[in-house]
Amino acid sequence: MTTEYYKKKLQQGLYFQDYIVELLYKNGIPLISYSSKEYQNMIGENKAGIEIKNDMNFRKTGNLYIETAEKSKAENEYFVKSGIYRNDNTWLYLIGDKETVFVLSKKQLQILHGKNKYRNVKTATSRGFLLPIADVEKFYSLRTLSPE
Repeated sequence: MTTEYYKKKLQQGLYFQDYIVELLYKNGIPLISYSSKEYQNMIGENKAGIEIKNDMNFRKTGNLYIETAEKSKAENEYFVKSGIYRNDNTWLYLIGDKETVFVLSKKQLQILHGKNKYRNVKTATSRGFLLPIADVEKFYSLRTLSPE
């Protein structure tokens, strides 16, 4: 059963993905995303290997939330690999909001998570870790994109 909350989050995610496609195009990077779940699961979010994540809370929290596992429903027994551990063609991880998007290396995020340097967090349907924005800007961001 699909909840209104899920539908709202899905629409926000799709809108943000389209926004990023336009932002990348303006920066000389044409990106074509896969629409179907089958192609997204078989290959990845897009042919270029760029994962797109909308983090609407990072300005408030001072951290990026980097997802490592998820469940579709809280009642499900097991978490499955997702985010930086999803087995697909992803090599770049774009995360942020409409004002600032950080371009990060998926491999580097996996290494950081493995070192347990940053705080792990868990919700009923997601696991991940918090990456401080100060560290992202100073050490990890390959590039930062903004609409200007």
